[in-house]
Amino acid sequence: MKFFIDHHGCAKNQVDGEELTARLEAAGHCYVPSGDEADCIIINTCGFIESAKKESIDAALAVKRFWPDKKVLVAGCLAQRYPEALMAEMTEADGVLGNADLSLAVQALKNIERGQRTSIVVEQPRAIAADYYPRQRLFDYPGSAHLKITEGCDNRCSYCAIPLIRGGLRSRSIDDVAAELETLVARGIFEINLIGQDLGAYGRDSSEDSGLVRLLERLERVEGDFRLRVLYIHPDHFPEGLLELMTSSRKILPYFDLPFQHASEKILRAMNRRGSGQTYLGIVERIRKTLPESMIRSTFLVGFPGETEEDFTALLQFQKEAGLDWLGTFSYSREEGTPAYSMKARVPKKLAEARKAAVEAAQEPITTKRLQRFLGSKIEVLAEEAVEGSSLSLARGWMQAPDVDGLTLVKASLKPGARATVRISAVNGVDFEADLLAADGTAAP
Repeated sequence: MKFFIDHHGCAKNQVDGEELTARLEAAGHCYVPSGDEADCIIINTCGFIESAKKESIDAALAVKRFWPDKKVLVAGCLAQRYPEALMAEMTEADGVLGNADLSLAVQALKNIERGQRTSIVVEQPRAIAADYYPRQRLFDYPGSAHLKITEGCDNRCSYCAIPLIRGGLRSRSIDDVAAELETLVARGIFEINLIGQDLGAYGRDSSEDSGLVRLLERLERVEGDFRLRVLYIHPDHFPEGLLELMTSSRKILPYFDLPFQHASEKILRAMNRRGSGQTYLGIVERIRKTLPESMIRSTFLVGFPGETEEDFTALLQFQKEAGLDWLGTFSYSREEGTPAYSMKARVPKKLAEARKAAVEAAQEPITTKRLQRFLGSKIEVLAEEAVEGSSLSLARGWMQAPDVDGLTLVKASLKPGARATVRISAVNGVDFEADLLAADGTAAP
C-alpha cells in the first residue's frame, strides 16, 4: 500500500513515525510525501493534553471528509491510551495501532489491506529492545535529526498522563545510542537533538544515579563533525558533572531545556515535584556562572488546581529573576487517570488563559533583551528553507532548537541543510537577522 504519515505532538512521536515508516517500507509498502497519493493515511496522534487530542481526532475526521475512499489508521499516543473508545466511537478509523510495539504496524496495514477493521494495542514493555531499528527517512529539516535515548517516565507528576501512555522509564544502553549516533553522523547529519521524557533520569532504571554524563562522554568520542543538543532535563534531576563536561566539550551545546513548570512551592508539591523557586534559581545561577554563553529554555504550567493569585505572583517574580532565554507556557489540562484529575479548587479556564497570556507578554521583552547579547556575533547556522520569492533563508544557530525557538533570517539564498557562517545584525522579537559571511555550498541529506 502507498501510505502517508500525518504527525502530531512532540519530537518523540516523530521518531516513532520515522521508525514506523522504515518498518513498513521494509515490508514492501511505499511511503508517499502527501495524502493525495496515499492509499492509507496514518494519523500519528498525540494524547498528552485535551487540545492535542482534539487536534489528532479532527485530523482523522478531516481525512475521511476530504478523501472518503482512503483508509485511515489511527496510531500513536491517543491510540495507545484510548483504543476501545476509538474503535467504538470513531467509525472513520479503519484501524487502531498503539505505540508500545511499532513492529506491529506491518500487521495493522496488512489487516487494513484485507478490509479487516482491527485494533492492535499491547502493553508497554518493561525494557527497550537491545538494538535500535534503523530509520531510513527522517522528517526533520535537512541536516538535523532527533535521537531518543529513553522511553517512558517514572517522575509521576500529578498532572501528567505520559506514564499512562508510554509506561515507566526504560533507558537504551550507551552502546546502542552511540551506534545510532554513528549511523546518523555517517549519513551527514550535523545537528542531533537528544530526546526523552526526562534525560536527567537516563539510566535510573538500572542505577540510583543518572547516567547522562557517562552517555554524553561516550557520544562525544564518536568521530565526525556534529553538534549535540540535550533536550528536556527535569530540574529535580539535574545531573552532577554536566556543567563540567560542557565547559570542555566541543560537540555538546551549552543549551539547557529545564521545565520548571512553577515557582510556588505549594503548587510544585501538588504537582509532585520536589523543587522550589529558590532551588531553580540556583540552577540558573550555576549554569550562567559556569557557562556564561549558555541558553536556557523552560516551560511554565499555569492554572493548576489550587493556584491562587499569590502563587501566580510568585511565578511572575521567578520569571523576572530567572530571565530565561526561551519560555513556553501552557494552561492546565485536566486528564483522566492522573492524580490531579480529582483535585478541588480548579482554576476557571478563562482565568488560566489570562494568566498564560500574562506570562507570554512578560516574556517577550525578556527574550528580546537576552538575545541582544548576540548582536555583532559571528555564528554558524544550519539552513532550514528558502523564503519563497526572495533571496532570504531561514536558518538556526546553536542557540535555537528546532520548532520551539526563534529563527535566524539570513540575507542570502542557502540550500536547505547547508551550513553557513553569518554575523547577527539585528534582533526582531524572538528572531535574528544576519548577514552571510561564508557558506559551505553543500546540503545535508
